[in-house]
Amino acid sequence: MDTLFPLNTNPDEHASRLAWRAMEPYHAMVYFAPETKAVYTAAGLKGYWMGYFASRAAALGPVPASVVCATFYNFHPNMVARAIPDAWHFSTPERVLTARLEIADLALRRLLGDLITSEDLAEAAEIARIATQACSVAGRPLFAAHLALPWPEQPHLALWHAATLLREYRGDGHIATLLAENIDGCEAHITLVGTGRIPRENLQLNRGWSDEEWNAASDRLIQRGWLDASGTLTAAGKEVRQFIEQRTDNLALPPWQALGIEKFERLLSSMNKFRNTILAQKGIPASSPLGDLK
Repeated sequence: MDTLFPLNTNPDEHASRLAWRAMEPYHAMVYFAPETKAVYTAAGLKGYWMGYFASRAAALGPVPASVVCATFYNFHPNMVARAIPDAWHFSTPERVLTARLEIADLALRRLLGDLITSEDLAEAAEIARIATQACSVAGRPLFAAHLALPWPEQPHLALWHAATLLREYRGDGHIATLLAENIDGCEAHITLVGTGRIPRENLQLNRGWSDEEWNAASDRLIQRGWLDASGTLTAAGKEVRQFIEQRTDNLALPPWQALGIEKFERLLSSMNKFRNTILAQKGIPASSPLGDLK
């Protein structure tokens, strides 16, 4: 096996982690783009969160809230239920998917400028598409649903679609790992807050968990010896969190192994350039969990 792709390594040097840090902003800017309000409203949706849940779930079809809760994992069911299934009465998955791609197009053109037509971007789109072909759909419902969508023809949108596929592939593996460790969605957020990387208020409100539910989940983690009374991870909690991140990285490794070192490094170089441009243009808010991806 190539030395770049060991199954166990420092998380910050793991190929999957390097790829995620480089590629995630290229996909995730679609959730923060100012273009979302007008485009989703024109598609029939009402409000930011309806746009978020409907656009990310639309590849699954007009599914009920329970399916969105299952596949997204960490949102309060009541928060999801305020958007789904109403979204499918106001619009359709097909209209929502078209709107989402329009937002990606508008936002990427604004954020990347002349990079949109660069040779680096065209090559990155080709390499990223090759990477997605090494991903199995087994146990990866969100990845599988998005894989069934047609590929956009324009390189910057093909690259966005590839980045979407690869992040959902990784996310499906992350959820499988959390489930295997008996960590629910609220508890997962608390372990992230417990690292000190992001304040509680940045996650709790935007995921819909009440103080009572958050505190009850914290108590469960304290009883497991993973969290102290101040909300900070204990040594055991840090070990569990590190294991989850490492397992997530390992489960996301197949596409990068398939590329080999040369293609992987070329893709990484280009995506880091696009990421830095998107971050410099404030395409990802500093308050987001992704705000520290520099």
